[in-house]
Amino acid sequence: MNLPNSITMTRIVMIPLFLWILSPHFPWQGHGAQEIAASILFVLASITDGLDGYLARRRGQITTMGMLLDPLADKIMVTAAFVALVAYNPEVVKVWIVVVIIGREFLISGLRSIAASEGFTVTASELGKLKTVVQIVSVVSAILAHRWDQWQIGLIAIPVKWYAIAAIYFAALVAIISAVDYFIGFWRKIDHASKDGRVRRKAAVLSRGKSVRIS
Repeated sequence: MNLPNSITMTRIVMIPLFLWILSPHFPWQGHGAQEIAASILFVLASITDGLDGYLARRRGQITTMGMLLDPLADKIMVTAAFVALVAYNPEVVKVWIVVVIIGREFLISGLRSIAASEGFTVTASELGKLKTVVQIVSVVSAILAHRWDQWQIGLIAIPVKWYAIAAIYFAALVAIISAVDYFIGFWRKIDHASKDGRVRRKAAVLSRGKSVRIS
């Protein structure tokens, strides 16, 4: 197994560890240890998300296994984090928001599968990249808001809970907008592919017709 795939596998292993930290079975609860540990682990897992793809391209180690594991690890990580947060901090993370975010992930996966079967790809837009960043911020802020409503730093009060709520709703909004943007790009590609297919079939028919008349 090459280095990028090993990093991807590490991210998959981090997921049950992350869920265990957020569970009631975590031994060091209190004083924010649970929240800090879960936040750090999730950020590290998110960093590996970009690192494995970068190394695979840089080292020329893009493999079928990596192409399968990388998006799978991403979907499991996002799904696990938001589902866990519904139970961990229901005041901030609402069920309908989680349904929207996870539904978006499944929708895009389905469209990518259809695109692959049709022989084309739809590249991620800037909205997709923004979606990833917003999800990381929303998950971490929702975890921290479980312990702190606000942080007092000198004379400055940072409203952690309100930041978490805003980040979660913004994540849902970006998920919807990026899904629509991806669907439009997908539809244009598949419409273009179908038009090309009709043109090629028409050209083939005309070519056969000419060959018949010549003979």
